[in-house]
Amino acid sequence: MSHILIVDDEKTIRQALKDILEDESYEVSEAPDGEAAWALLEEQTYDVVLCDIKMPKMDGVELLSKAMESGMDVPFIMISAHGTIETAVDATKKGAFDFIQKPPDLNRLLLTVRNALSNSTLQTETKRLKKKINSRYDIVGESAGIVEIKETIEKVAPTEARVLITGENGTGKELVARWLHEKSHRSASPMIEVNCAAIPSELIESELFGHEKGSFTSAHKQRSGKFEQAQGGTLFLDEIGDMSLSAQAKVLRALQENQITRVGGDKNIKVDVRVLAATNKDLRKEIEAGRFREDLYHRLSVMIIHVPALRDRSDDIPLLVDHFLNQVSQEYGTAPKKITSEAIELLQKYKWTGNIRELRNIVERLIIMSNAQITKEDVIKYVEI
Repeated sequence: MSHILIVDDEKTIRQALKDILEDESYEVSEAPDGEAAWALLEEQTYDVVLCDIKMPKMDGVELLSKAMESGMDVPFIMISAHGTIETAVDATKKGAFDFIQKPPDLNRLLLTVRNALSNSTLQTETKRLKKKINSRYDIVGESAGIVEIKETIEKVAPTEARVLITGENGTGKELVARWLHEKSHRSASPMIEVNCAAIPSELIESELFGHEKGSFTSAHKQRSGKFEQAQGGTLFLDEIGDMSLSAQAKVLRALQENQITRVGGDKNIKVDVRVLAATNKDLRKEIEAGRFREDLYHRLSVMIIHVPALRDRSDDIPLLVDHFLNQVSQEYGTAPKKITSEAIELLQKYKWTGNIRELRNIVERLIIMSNAQITKEDVIKYVEI
C-alpha cells in the first residue's frame, strides 16, 4: 500500500485530502507545517508528499529544497491557493514533481498522485537495473596494479582528459572505460562503444561519422554515426590500433575541431564528445611501422592507463573467482557454489592467456560441470592446466 504524507497548515484541507486518498486505498499521514513534516520524513519513507507552499515555521518550498538536498527520492506535489506560473516554475526547478492549485480538482489530484507513484516506481527500477549493470562492470581486485587503476580513475574521470587504455585482450580495458564514464559528469548521457577491429575498413568511416543518402551503393537513407550518437557523452574506441589510416585522419580532425562531416556530405556537424580509446597493440611500434598516426596517438594519450595481465596479479584470482561464482549463479538463478582452497591454488598457477574473460568462462564451466563444491579434481578435469 502506498503511503502519502499531507503537509498543510489548514486542518480542514488535510482532512479533506486524507478522506479522498483513503477512499482510494492509500495510507495517509499528516503534518501541520514543514518542521513537523521534516521530522516525519527523517523517521520513515513515504511514496508521495502533498505539500502546501504557504505555511508557518517552514514553508513548502523550504521543505522541498531540504528534502532534495538530503537526497530523498520521494516525489513532491506542491499545492497552493496563491499559485502563479512563477511559483509553479520555481517549485519545479527545485525538484517538485507537479504543482496543483487549491481547491484541487479531484480527478486532477488523483491522476497526479498516480503519475507520481508510477514515476517513482520507474526511477527505483531504473536505479536497481543500473546498479545491477554496474555490478557487472565492477573492477575486482586488491593488487597494487588494480588499486592504482582505481585511484587513477577517481582522479581522471571528472576531467575532460582523453584516456588511452592499454593491455592484452581480456584484461578488462572496457571496464576501465565504463568507470571513467560512470564517474564523469557525462554519466547521464550515453557511452557509445565502437569495436574498431570488428568493422571492415571500408565501413569504419560510415560507422563513426555517419553518411548521407546515396553516398555509396547501400546508403539508402541518411544515418548518423557514433560521434553524433555519443553527443554529450562518451565515445569508446576499442581496439583503435586496428583502425585504417584514412579513418585515423578523420578522427584526428574531429578531435582537433570538435566537428565531423558525414560520408558523402559537405556540412560540418559540431560534436561534444569525450573520447576514450583502448588497444592491445604497442602503438609506438605501430607508429614506427607506419600503421598508426603519431599525431593521433598524442591526441588520445593525454592519460595512459595500463591494465595488467591476470598472470601478473594472481593474488586477485580468489576475489575474481568468488565474484564470478556469485555473478554466474545469479544469472542461472541458483545458489552460489563453494570452491576449495586447493582448487583456487591450482587456478592461480594457470597461465591465463585469455585473462579475465578466460577466467570467467572457466568459472562458468566449473559451475556447470561440478557438484555442490568445486574441487581440485574438478579443475584438473575441466581446465587445461
